[in-house]
Amino acid sequence: MQKSELKTERLRLAALRPQDAPALIALLTDPSVTETYMVPPLETPEAKERLFQRLKQLSEDPERFVWGVFLGDTLIGLLNETDRQGREIELGCAIAPAHQGRGYASEALAAATAELFRLGFSAVKTGAFIENKASIRVMEKCGMHRTDETETITYRGREHTCCYYRITKRQNS
Repeated sequence: MQKSELKTERLRLAALRPQDAPALIALLTDPSVTETYMVPPLETPEAKERLFQRLKQLSEDPERFVWGVFLGDTLIGLLNETDRQGREIELGCAIAPAHQGRGYASEALAAATAELFRLGFSAVKTGAFIENKASIRVMEKCGMHRTDETETITYRGREHTCCYYRITKRQNS
């Protein structure tokens, strides 16, 4: 069974709380985040509230892997399941710009990967637009290896090449 909360040296990964709505919406509407982290357009207060409620609900579901990334009591990011094929799971991660460059994404991804392997997943996969060098460094820092898989994605009116990284439970042992 999934732990309700994961703790690292500096962070806590846990379900979203009602009071996290403003920080999460700020994260998911920040242009520097939405440039490379795929988020649907959030043009109305209702769209923002619907997305927050959906992510909150998913973060409370023990069968889904959606965590708020907390520094102390402050929400600074989101780590979420984006796809699942059998015992392989794909994750996405976004950290608020004010907290980027401090190793928080690597710390959160490493903790989530360890938990997913503990739960019986055999591989964890992540993807990034090839121009997103910071995310690629995070994946490599977590011991992931680039796969041969690439995909062309049209996002916000631009075509991007997405590359994928993966780590297996065996590689992590």
